[in-house]
Amino acid sequence: MPRILVFQHVAAEPLGTLDPLIRRRGHRIRFVNLEREPDAQPQVDRYRGLIVLGGPMNVDDQAERPHLRTELRVIEAMLKQGKPVLGICLGAQLLAHALGAPVRRHPVTEIGWHRLQLTDAGRADPVLAPLTNDAPVFQWHGQSFSIPDGAQHLARTETCEPQAFRWGTNAYGLQFHLEMDAPLIERWLQNPLYREELDALHGETGAATIQSMTSEHIAGMQQHADAVFNGFLDLVGRPQRIYTLPSREWV
Repeated sequence: MPRILVFQHVAAEPLGTLDPLIRRRGHRIRFVNLEREPDAQPQVDRYRGLIVLGGPMNVDDQAERPHLRTELRVIEAMLKQGKPVLGICLGAQLLAHALGAPVRRHPVTEIGWHRLQLTDAGRADPVLAPLTNDAPVFQWHGQSFSIPDGAQHLARTETCEPQAFRWGTNAYGLQFHLEMDAPLIERWLQNPLYREELDALHGETGAATIQSMTSEHIAGMQQHADAVFNGFLDLVGRPQRIYTLPSREWV
């Protein structure tokens, strides 16, 4: 039975709808909550895939949060072994950084629902194509990554060009949150730290607007999300392909 390693940074950002989907597929999940286990050193040989979730910290917080360096080393090790990797939001930024791409403050904070535009590569991608063009997806980020050299740029929004990429055949970075359901979105809206970030937008996007749009879009996104996540899980357990990556010191 394939085992999947999951890096979780805070309790507020779980696997969401991806959790029961993984379990229905028969995969075993090993959670490492790095907020609680900052000194954890997972042995990647035990796992057939890696999922790195989001969190309120940033890639450049490595001095204050040294577990981020551990995550980068684990991501690199999984890529070298040719194992599937999925990064969501912060996880996508860590994946991009591991591949040598910069991560920086984005000029526009994206919170709430935004329509995703697939690139030609995205429309042809076996994992992301089920999203279809112009699909509404849920966002909550103020940082963004650049597309790593050699990666396929898969999706954009009107306010953020680098929304998704694929590196090799089975490593995916998604800036947006397909794993959300309505209760989890409401949980974020009631979280004081997250609400502070939302309120800092000075009414550009309010909680009431997000709640209304969630009622309209959540069912459609979840259908797309199941197809996308199933496509990624199909990659877990396939024959491994070994990639050569440059050695790095994480800073």
